[in-house]
Amino acid sequence: MHLAFFVLLCSSLTRYLIVHPGARTTPWVIILALVLALLYVLGPVLGPQQADGRGAPPSTASRLWLAAVIGVWFALVVLAPSFGWCVVPLLYTSLRSLRTRSAIVLVGLITLCVVAAQLKLRLRFGFDPNLMFAPFAGAAVATAVFLYSQRQTDRLRAVILDLVRTRRELAATERREGTLAERQRLSMEIHDTLAQGLSSQQMLLQAADRLWDTDPVAARRHIRTAESIAEHNLAEARRFVHDLAPADLAGGGDLADALRTLAERESSDTLRVRFHQDGTPAALPDRVQAALLRIAQGALANIREHADAGTAAVTLSHLDDQVVLDIADDGRGFDPTLSREQAVRGHGLPAMRARVRQLGGALTIESTPGEGTVLTAVIPLPPRP
Repeated sequence: MHLAFFVLLCSSLTRYLIVHPGARTTPWVIILALVLALLYVLGPVLGPQQADGRGAPPSTASRLWLAAVIGVWFALVVLAPSFGWCVVPLLYTSLRSLRTRSAIVLVGLITLCVVAAQLKLRLRFGFDPNLMFAPFAGAAVATAVFLYSQRQTDRLRAVILDLVRTRRELAATERREGTLAERQRLSMEIHDTLAQGLSSQQMLLQAADRLWDTDPVAARRHIRTAESIAEHNLAEARRFVHDLAPADLAGGGDLADALRTLAERESSDTLRVRFHQDGTPAALPDRVQAALLRIAQGALANIREHADAGTAAVTLSHLDDQVVLDIADDGRGFDPTLSREQAVRGHGLPAMRARVRQLGGALTIESTPGEGTVLTAVIPLPPRP
């Protein structure tokens, strides 16, 4: 639009100089054309970037700038009617610079001025109805197209603002969900580490207290075991504060070594825990190792506290596309159909299921009262290269 304005201004000036060589008004026409060009160049500084019919009113500077542009152009049209061709860019300038009603009135006045100038040029050829009605029709079409485009722009702006607001709300919702998920993860970490360790210490110290007078050797053994668990819990707490990774996996150890260490630590006079590994060992993602170790810790804690078992077996199986952790005991067993309702009281089984679900795996429990329990966690793995 800016380029069209300057092309029309130059062509109108050229036509005037060709048709009216040596006219007395030529210096004034040249000066006014240069002033109009300068004012139009100053438009981005003095005029508004965009105005709409419902927005804030244009500033005083922009109104003065538009009045100067229209005034200089009107003077040029009076001296040289051919400058009326510059009206098209000026129509859009008026529509962009004023509110809708004021812009329509100004467009009507500008169009009337163009009609008068064209009639002055063609008067010697007789009356031409096209010169009377065509400019108004063209101005009406241009105004309608501009106003329609402006409404579409307003609708698009509203849609964009709504989209931005929706994205902000979605981001806030995701942050809240992330916070809740992190709280749940922290509760599972605390349950599987510190809470279970403290429970084990309490049971061992109670057993030592009962045996202190009758069997001091066994009582001291229980105390030493409780001391070992406390030391491990302290390491877990420090690791928990540092990066929430299992202490048994710190220092580059793999899952098999951590499970073997866990089995040795959980073994006692009343419960013997064995570890076995099947298949070809493969590197597992850190998340998978941490989850399976936490599941093993939780399962062995449940066996020690509730199963009244004599032996337990922890088996880690490496398959092509998955890793399987089996934990079996010969304890009293239970009815799995009732466990989900009873598990509401604690975090053990729900925490295990949540860990496996987060990794896209499955957790199954097979148990019969009086015949022991088998817990199986299956975690899918990406295909090996």
